[in-house]
Amino acid sequence: MDLSAIFFLILLCTGASFVQRVCGFGFGVFIMTMLPYLCPSYGEATTLSGLLSALQSLYVLFWLYKLVSWRRIVVILLSFTVFSYFAIQFVASATDSYLKMLLGVVLILLGVYFLFVSPRIKARPTHTLQVSMGALSGVMGGLFGMHGPPAVIYFLASEQDEKNRYMAICQAYFLLTNIIMTFFRAQNNFLTTFVWESMLYACVGVVLGSMLGKWVFDKIPVETLRKIIYAYMIFSGVLAICY
Repeated sequence: MDLSAIFFLILLCTGASFVQRVCGFGFGVFIMTMLPYLCPSYGEATTLSGLLSALQSLYVLFWLYKLVSWRRIVVILLSFTVFSYFAIQFVASATDSYLKMLLGVVLILLGVYFLFVSPRIKARPTHTLQVSMGALSGVMGGLFGMHGPPAVIYFLASEQDEKNRYMAICQAYFLLTNIIMTFFRAQNNFLTTFVWESMLYACVGVVLGSMLGKWVFDKIPVETLRKIIYAYMIFSGVLAICY
């Protein structure tokens, strides 16, 4: 990786960490809009995204771990594990061009959903919701490295009264799920030397983005920022399909 690519990777990771620290999710959604174009293969891009997201979650969780309601993660985590395994096996056999086009479609659908649909939905934190959102999270995480949006639907319902508890449980879930997916991806030879070297450079972006995101999370209303992020998702999805 040359110097320009390293700089862009750090910048991209800073933006992804910032988004996740502000919104509670979105690291994979943000970074996967560009990361596949920097990596030798799509599988390596999802692996690098997962490792960096786990690192960012660990950094945030260090300050918030006492607020995590671990029992609320068990069911959704089990559902996620099963479905992410099969999704990752599919990635190992699919072509990169097909996966990038599929990624574009998913980005557009997610952007439209969060902009226009999700504000009208009030979910209840039931076991059925955990299983269904865990399954969808596993499929999206395995295929695209962006398993946050479905899980957030459940976490918003279970921790709706306290934003720091919401942030804590999100980061605990993302840390565990990214560790699980990294294990599955390593079995498919996606955990390469390129991934480890890139991770070392990108750690700088993880810290910078997390620090900036905490400042915004503590001081500034984030609704407008979220709308900008969702519009960016739609735009990136269109680019992924066209190019």
